Amino acid sequence: MKLKDLSKITGPFSSTEQMPVLFIGHGSPMNAVEENEFVSGWRKIGKTLPKPNAILCVSAHWETRGTFLTAMEKPSTIHDFGGFPEELYSVQYPAPGSPDLAKETKQLITKTEIGLDEKWGLDHGCWSVVKHLYPNADVPIVQMSLDYSQTPVYHYELAKQIFPLRGKGILIIGSGNIVHNLRMLAWDKLNEDEYGYDWAVEASNKMKKYILDGNHQQLINYKAQGKEFNLAVPTPDHYLPLLYTLALKEENEKVILFNDKTVAGSLTMTSLKIA
Repeated sequence: MKLKDLSKITGPFSSTEQMPVLFIGHGSPMNAVEENEFVSGWRKIGKTLPKPNAILCVSAHWETRGTFLTAMEKPSTIHDFGGFPEELYSVQYPAPGSPDLAKETKQLITKTEIGLDEKWGLDHGCWSVVKHLYPNADVPIVQMSLDYSQTPVYHYELAKQIFPLRGKGILIIGSGNIVHNLRMLAWDKLNEDEYGYDWAVEASNKMKKYILDGNHQQLINYKAQGKEFNLAVPTPDHYLPLLYTLALKEENEKVILFNDKTVAGSLTMTSLKIA
């Protein structure tokens, strides 16, 4: 069965034109309340999207043993960070949940048993971005966790199983950062327009070439790509959401890069849209 045929599987959501897929480089939680070029980039790309029936978000900030989906009617806004201004902790994003989407996604995935979670809510990897795409908080959201015990190829193959959701008006978002090494962050360069260490720029350029060439195998095998990649991805949490996005690409689809900058030495805000 071809990917496009899978989208005809019945479920609680009616068939639609195939939705785009996003990977968002979310960066600092302060992007939730600041006005900057990255926030403007999210808003601009949001205007190019059809209004989704719901959103499925794979965030770097929800790691679990096993894979889980939020399945509550009213997910809470989780402030999963410390040391920021009080303004940030007061932000609420009261988007509804979607138990129906959680159940349909669970049914699609045969690779592993999926748990339905009633406790997590929406973490900042999700709401700090989506609040700029849909400021009225009127699109239901489900989050999918990252199983920290599994390999990159496992995540890539699991993501392929949720492809049918694209034909049901579901916007799938991976949220992380392609290059993300906070231990090496150049704090003195935070206010510069663009600054990247040589290794970060080299890793970013190679990653983008693989993305645009459709060379997913090299990206799945990122640990074998040398020192620059190892520095760029010291832990997999912020990188794996990229693989979820790429796994959902069909051969004839185009990739558009946006917010493509390296900041504070060791972080890229590079984001992409597949459609």
